[in-house]
Amino acid sequence: MDFEIVGDISNIEIIAVGKSIRDRTRLQKQYGKGKWRKLKGIAQVRFPDDTIRLAEIH
Repeated sequence: MDFEIVGDISNIEIIAVGKSIRDRTRLQKQYGKGKWRKLKGIAQVRFPDDTIRLAEIH
């Protein structure tokens, strides 16, 4: 689905670290080694029909 994040992302939490990230190998090849973390947060998003909703972003 296409959407645009409007404003800041709040309530950011870590939901996965290190080996529990499934796509870690690709991330390391593309961007290099690092302390990879998967995060989630809350933000307002705008959909193609111009509606704006509060959504959880991963």
